[in-house]
Amino acid sequence: MASETDPGKTVLVVEDEQPIRDMLEFNLDRAGYCVRLAGSGSEARAAIADAYPDVILMDWMLPDISGLELTRQLKRDANSKEIPIIMLTARVSEDDRVAGLDGGADDYITKPFSARELQSRIKAVLRRFSPDAEELLTVNDLSIDRLAHRVTAAGNQINLGPTEYRLLEFFMSHAERVYSRTQLLDRVWGGNVYVEERTVDVHIRRLRKALSANQHDRYIQTVRGSGYRFSAQGE
Repeated sequence: MASETDPGKTVLVVEDEQPIRDMLEFNLDRAGYCVRLAGSGSEARAAIADAYPDVILMDWMLPDISGLELTRQLKRDANSKEIPIIMLTARVSEDDRVAGLDGGADDYITKPFSARELQSRIKAVLRRFSPDAEELLTVNDLSIDRLAHRVTAAGNQINLGPTEYRLLEFFMSHAERVYSRTQLLDRVWGGNVYVEERTVDVHIRRLRKALSANQHDRYIQTVRGSGYRFSAQGE
């Protein structure tokens, strides 16, 4: 079933009931998603600060804050407002549904629900929020197959570590723009990762080495005093 979903996409499950959390984790993991779990609002905030998920499944009733209020807060925050949120709740009245959607939820599912329905809703919100996201990123003969997480250069597969893969995917999605080390740490590593800026340089070197066999390392350009840029044009 993984081919029918969005393999590699990260789903943050915010649910305080352990059995429901376990059930969601099992079904989503089986479908090919990367699943992260939070049992409270504070845990959810910490998880989001650590690395932005692609979609959030938000329970209405949480021990420290209502899921509705947490949704409102996330949608007011410039750093998290673009993350799609699906509200999961036993509240079935029209007023509750309207309150959830007006509060910023991008979809609303009432319990109980089937795994098939949930996966369909996740796919739908991901399409809405990334309508132009291409499955295949290509610059000249360098390509990333996002569905297969496969990188090829001149037809030859390139093996990258997970961080180098994320770096290359980010660069190829934002070609010709210069990003500082701080910006790369925020966008690739996550907003709450406490690592030194020189960590970026280490992974840039590894990425360049992996791309050097086909001379694609020249695409990763150093912009003195500013940071790095991905460009197929000359420096």
